[in-house]
Amino acid sequence: MTKVNFVGLLLQHHQRKKTMDLLETLQWRYAAKKYNDQKLKDEQVNEILEAINLSATSAGLQPFRVFVVNDRAIREEIAKESFNTQILEASHLLVFAAFDSLTRLHIQDYMELIAKTRDIPVESLSEFQSALETNLLARTDEENFIWASKQAYIGLGTGLIAAANLKVDATPMEGFNQERVDELLELKEQGLRSVVLLSLGYRDKSRDVFGGMKKVRLPLDVFATAVS
Repeated sequence: MTKVNFVGLLLQHHQRKKTMDLLETLQWRYAAKKYNDQKLKDEQVNEILEAINLSATSAGLQPFRVFVVNDRAIREEIAKESFNTQILEASHLLVFAAFDSLTRLHIQDYMELIAKTRDIPVESLSEFQSALETNLLARTDEENFIWASKQAYIGLGTGLIAAANLKVDATPMEGFNQERVDELLELKEQGLRSVVLLSLGYRDKSRDVFGGMKKVRLPLDVFATAVS
């Protein structure tokens, strides 16, 4: 008689459940159009920010920063030149800002952070540092800004999933006056330019007519193609 591997079966069941939980969470996720006045707890916001901080970026450089805009007057100014009512309605507003250029100092600071975190000599990273400098510093500032913006969007995606995991609604937004946001948050002085916004809060089911509708997505066999 074959012995039943109960531990193996339990692990398989647990893994399937985790997969289903993730897919159900993503089915629930929705870019809310209208928010109610319920506020997020500080712990929830911090967990979403921590997830964004852990997001993948090219070479791990994290060439963007996130600003949590709590000031009502600043949010009103941002909302003035945008069609996105979520900017004011949501509990919290995040601004993703990318490096407007990449310098040797940015790379050196990163090498020092790696050395400190991993308790290794910074000199042992000389080849890695040289490779980054050769590839990144040969580009124009605009090319590196575009590259950094793409990294910010990866972080945005991580933030969307992290919020959904907490059953917090999140809406990614462009369609705002980037120069005005840069001015309001004094981003230019910090070597940054705003690229995308993310509102956080809870959907207002009574005013958001799209909130209860089925998610529309392509069949998986149309969306994804196996190349072998």
